[in-house]
Amino acid sequence: MSAIDTRTHEAGTSLPIDYNKRLMLFAGRASRQLAGDIADKLNLDLGPVTLKTFSNGEVYCRYEESIRGADVFIIQSTCGNPQTGVTANDSLMELMFMIEAAVGASAHRVIAVTPWFGYSRQDKKSAPREPISARLVARMLEAAGADRVLTMDLHAGQIQGFFSKPVDHMTALFMLTQYFSDLNLPDLVVVAPDAGRVKLNKKFASKIGAELAILDKERPAQQVAEIGYVIGDVKGKTAVIVDDMIDTAGTLKAAALTVREEGATRVYAAATHAVMSGDAFENLEHAELEEIVVTDTIPMRPGHPRNIRVLPCAELLTDSIRRIFIDDSVSEVFGGENQLF
Repeated sequence: MSAIDTRTHEAGTSLPIDYNKRLMLFAGRASRQLAGDIADKLNLDLGPVTLKTFSNGEVYCRYEESIRGADVFIIQSTCGNPQTGVTANDSLMELMFMIEAAVGASAHRVIAVTPWFGYSRQDKKSAPREPISARLVARMLEAAGADRVLTMDLHAGQIQGFFSKPVDHMTALFMLTQYFSDLNLPDLVVVAPDAGRVKLNKKFASKIGAELAILDKERPAQQVAEIGYVIGDVKGKTAVIVDDMIDTAGTLKAAALTVREEGATRVYAAATHAVMSGDAFENLEHAELEEIVVTDTIPMRPGHPRNIRVLPCAELLTDSIRRIFIDDSVSEVFGGENQLF
């Protein structure tokens, strides 16, 4: 993609040039399918890049053609991908090296497109002597040379404050609410799995014209959730449990069973990021959910339950990438509502 920008100046003050602006798109090994979908919508080919892991575990990358003067968009969620054999930490280091290599190859701008921002849950100290890992990852991206970051549904919007570079925050809220609106489900109630997700769920409920309920949740240990009781009325209603991610699905399983016990007739779940680690699939199988709706910010592991529905987010990311490239407003994609979480 290119756009001709003829720059004119008064004689004698500077040299006028014809500047051919180029957009180049590259995929890390964690997000090849998503990057390919975005490239198709932009009518581009993915740029050639060699990515591999040496036998000692070190990651290597090399761009196979000149990227000098181009706006380089690197598509890489910092997650694992069983199909390509990379882990979450491989993906993170690979993204850093791709940014560093692009800067060293004289790219005009380097934009890290990381729909799933890894380590986002470690955004504060929950116990003494813990790192604030999300802040460190933000510093690493900037130290590598990223000019801006494009991400989606951060676990906490305040993570944007860890960056000194621009952060474009996308949200899948409108994709998910449109999906449930189209289902025309009766007597809907949106259920927040904990107090931290109330703001998101309140917005979700208002978009689909549903009531709101809240679950009382405690975490006695990391990746362990206990649901106490439901605040609100779910009896005889269709419940939709909304969260930003599904990891081990322990919270979702406990939430779904609690809502069922409180009298909900049907229970659905919606989340942007399908991390699906550990016993996630087994937990979902026993959660008695009608359907689990997620997006493809993270590639789905093989063997997932049949009631998982994956919504593509390439269209949303493509629109944002196009707007960044032509220096247009990104927030207009969401009517300015992408910062309300």
